[in-house]
Amino acid sequence: MHEPSTLPVMVIDDEPHLRITASQTLELAGYTPHCFESAEAALAALPANFPGVIVSDIRMPGMDGMTLLHELHRRDSTLPIILITGHGDISTAVEAMRAGAWDFLEKPFAGDELLDVVRRGIEKRQLSLENNRLKAELEAQQAALGPRLVGRTAVISRLAAMIQRISQVEADVLLFGETGTGKDLVARAIHERSARRNYPFMAINCGAVPENTIESELFGHEKGAFTGAVERRIGKFEHANGGTVFLDEIESMPLALQVKLLRVLQERHVERLGANEAIPLDIRVIAATKTDLKAAAEAGDFREDLYYRLNVVTLPLPALRERREDIPLLFQHFAVVAANRSGLEAPTIDSQGIASLLAHDWPGNVRELRNLAERYVLLGAAFDYRLDTLLEGAQADTQEPTLPRQVELFEKSLISQSLSRHHGRVTEVCQHLGIPRKTFYDKLKKHGLHADDYRHSSEP
Repeated sequence: MHEPSTLPVMVIDDEPHLRITASQTLELAGYTPHCFESAEAALAALPANFPGVIVSDIRMPGMDGMTLLHELHRRDSTLPIILITGHGDISTAVEAMRAGAWDFLEKPFAGDELLDVVRRGIEKRQLSLENNRLKAELEAQQAALGPRLVGRTAVISRLAAMIQRISQVEADVLLFGETGTGKDLVARAIHERSARRNYPFMAINCGAVPENTIESELFGHEKGAFTGAVERRIGKFEHANGGTVFLDEIESMPLALQVKLLRVLQERHVERLGANEAIPLDIRVIAATKTDLKAAAEAGDFREDLYYRLNVVTLPLPALRERREDIPLLFQHFAVVAANRSGLEAPTIDSQGIASLLAHDWPGNVRELRNLAERYVLLGAAFDYRLDTLLEGAQADTQEPTLPRQVELFEKSLISQSLSRHHGRVTEVCQHLGIPRKTFYDKLKKHGLHADDYRHSSEP
């Protein structure tokens, strides 16, 4: 959030004494007032994405406050507008609220009343702008890193680069990562960036399909191939011809079926159960595992020849604790998605909430973070939006970073967020963080951050 001294408040009233009084009150509270004697003059001076609020009298010569309200909401429906009504004019105030006014002040009003309604309006405005900024940043990241990768850390940038390279070559891929690290999403990102993007992406969880049906699921069957096979079934491999087959939890595949899978990978054709005809395949196979397949092969739990066939290109996925600086951005991304799906407005997180996110070990990785963000949007109000309370009951953090490391991560995250919010403009970031320029540059060097990385191409 911006500090009050950086936030403007537009005051519109044709009475000079009210403009002067309101301006002095706002200045003493640290705001930057901009006063206008007419609605027409205020509209001409209003910039896009105005970060503050509007305070306007209703009864004015020319364009009145109600007409101004409708015009402002036509331009920006999230802009908080506070209307000033005459003494006892309750019907006008009710009409204004129904028309979308944020709040109203009744003449005469005290300075404290003005500051209270402005403060609340400012908080709402900053929340709306923050959500808009986050959506824009996520869209920019989607264009740069792919539709499902969110993050700025070096490890996620390397992963994005690897996905880009792998997607351009014809090779089967083995994804290795803990539960919840997004192996299915990475598989889809590879498919969608490849020349196969216009063909099917078929996903099957080898651990979730009953052993007696998985062969039919993968390879299909002819009518009468076994009891219950009342009609021909096209398997995942055949259906995905031209595209990609994703085999999740491949370590769960029965050993007998692994032999047939190896043959499919080597010969690139498939035979339906109960048929003798070999069907040619043009597919890419992406397999995923959370276990060490080499160790499983040595223990006899996984075929060694299949392991080496799959191990042509192996892509390790980082655990969330290995990229803690991405956690606040990921959390807000999931909160925005959940809010949009539920028709709600995504609440932002304060510094205490960020600290709670950074301190948690995330044994469930990104999946656990996403679930928390959804609970925060849907149930957060019942817990006063306290993330530490929502996190209660989570698995104990057995590898919690030391206090100096938590402080370091927290500082880096705050600097990164401020750089992103201000598009890398150093003067604004230093003002927002309240630190001298030299200290700021020292911290950039310490954390390996670069202001230029946060400047959009459209920025000067």
